[in-house]
Amino acid sequence: MSQFQSIKEEAYQANMDLPKLGLVLFTFGNASAVDREQGVFAIKPSGVPYDTLRPEDMVIVDFEAKVVEGSMRPSSDTKTHAVLYKHWSHIGGIVHTHSTYATAWAQTQTDIPIFGTTHADHLTVDIPCAPVMSEEMIQGNYEHMTGFQIIDALKAKALSPEEVEMILVANHAPFTWGKTVKKAVYNSAVLEEVAKMAWLTRQIRPDAPRLPDPLIQKHYERKHGKNAYYGQE
Repeated sequence: MSQFQSIKEEAYQANMDLPKLGLVLFTFGNASAVDREQGVFAIKPSGVPYDTLRPEDMVIVDFEAKVVEGSMRPSSDTKTHAVLYKHWSHIGGIVHTHSTYATAWAQTQTDIPIFGTTHADHLTVDIPCAPVMSEEMIQGNYEHMTGFQIIDALKAKALSPEEVEMILVANHAPFTWGKTVKKAVYNSAVLEEVAKMAWLTRQIRPDAPRLPDPLIQKHYERKHGKNAYYGQE
């Protein structure tokens, strides 16, 4: 048995959850799980359909995006995952999808406004959209630079990746992360649902107002604050 079996299983399960949640079609998207002690992560192989995927197919890669174990090529987005793992030591998993509504917002190069309490249950800010990548970055090490596009976008907005665990990449699609890959999958599903709600809100009322700050704080704090009372102890 591989010494990386645990993260292979984690990454496999996360990848299998994506089509179940309606977040991917065909071979779109990927999920990865990290092992910090060994300095590697497991990620979906490139172009392999989800219905044929097996735990042993997961490719083990280091933080320089070099294959450590596996017979197939890793996801084409592997370098983006590697950059994020290398620079954000607190995260344990990353998910990238091309889910319909979140990707539509990304294609408009627009942050997703915080219109309602569903959004505020998870974030106190608009879901950020990283700016369009420069031609120089595109022509260079594209997937590697996508990682820095994400990091730099959060820095520019003074947002912490520990509090904001999702982003849109302009004209591309969403990325999410979390302390575990299971949480990253959860964040992808939440992002897609909030993106759908925001789009519908704009259709019903194009000038819909932002959620008032007191409601934002109330809904976020009751789930995540020091005196949170949502759920069970």
